[in-house]
Amino acid sequence: MTTDAILAGNPFTLHRFPLDQKNRSLQAWDSADEYLLDYVFEHHRDANRILILNDSFGALCCALADKHCTVVTDSYVSTLAYEYNLEANELADAKVDVLTSMDELPKDIDLILIKIPKNSGLLQAQLAQLSKLTIDIPVIAAGKAKEIHTSTLKSFSHFLTEPTTSLAVKKSRLVFSKTSAKAIDSKFPVSWPLEKTDFTLSNEANVFSRDSLDIGARFFINYLPMGKKPLKVIDLGCGNGVIGLMTLAKMPNATVTFIDESAMAVHSAEQNVVDNLPERVADCQFVQNDCLTGFENYGADLILCNPPFHQANAITDHIAWQMFLQAKAALRQGGELRIIGNRHLEYDDKLKRLFGNSKTLGNNKKFTVLSAIKRS
Repeated sequence: MTTDAILAGNPFTLHRFPLDQKNRSLQAWDSADEYLLDYVFEHHRDANRILILNDSFGALCCALADKHCTVVTDSYVSTLAYEYNLEANELADAKVDVLTSMDELPKDIDLILIKIPKNSGLLQAQLAQLSKLTIDIPVIAAGKAKEIHTSTLKSFSHFLTEPTTSLAVKKSRLVFSKTSAKAIDSKFPVSWPLEKTDFTLSNEANVFSRDSLDIGARFFINYLPMGKKPLKVIDLGCGNGVIGLMTLAKMPNATVTFIDESAMAVHSAEQNVVDNLPERVADCQFVQNDCLTGFENYGADLILCNPPFHQANAITDHIAWQMFLQAKAALRQGGELRIIGNRHLEYDDKLKRLFGNSKTLGNNKKFTVLSAIKRS
């Protein structure tokens, strides 16, 4: 894997996270990062306080480490990447403040840089935040040209000033706008009733399947545990928390730890327990984390998981494999990992290799629900 980047004429060593993913050909930066930085160094060299949104692995904050940068991310993995890559480039003492997507933005800003996210709702939520800042702060966004649509530009126009775009370079393009102090509220979170229950689910912009119950979760709910056992349960990759919430409803003596790498997901999960089962909040923990890192020997009785098979635009199974490995380490002897996945992903084989066993609890044309027991 190439780790040596030249950004705005300067060399950097950049690592993509997680470090142990299988597909090491994926880089920690792209042509949009290069284009954006070249433009900033040519036209905004005097900017000193820079707000950066969605810097995936730290390419932007490393290249701009001589400035006072505030980096906003929804991703815990990105936060780990910033820390690692700044230190790897001997920039650990740089003025880089890291905020989650749920934090309030700083007011004293000279320049705003955005890597356009895949999720258009997240972009709209972020632009709504920017619309409340002081007028006339330059905003420069970067992304792959094929992913900057008319709807993308309409979002900029709605919340900020009318945007203009650059020519495409290496299949990437820049979008130019400014803050306009329109102070437009975001439409997020969005809420909807959970079918066959009295619950209403609240979803922030970057939550998976934020507008309706996803079909995988709908099927998985049929295979959740029930009863009065005081199980120690983890909802791994919790999203809006629907799986953990339904587990609390079915198991009055269980405790549930909700874990996701997205700040918006963890916030949504907590809000949904507060709104729907307020009497059970004390039985819950809500943790933003890189899968189950740091949860070794946690003594969990049951881990429930609907693993993702992508990271941003990359299709990959490394997150699922990390989840399975760490789940085994976090379970007590005799504890269970129960998952749902698309049938074509063949998680059954992975669980058998890792746990030595795998049992099919149910399946349909698209999904399969599997159980593996930690025996050694």
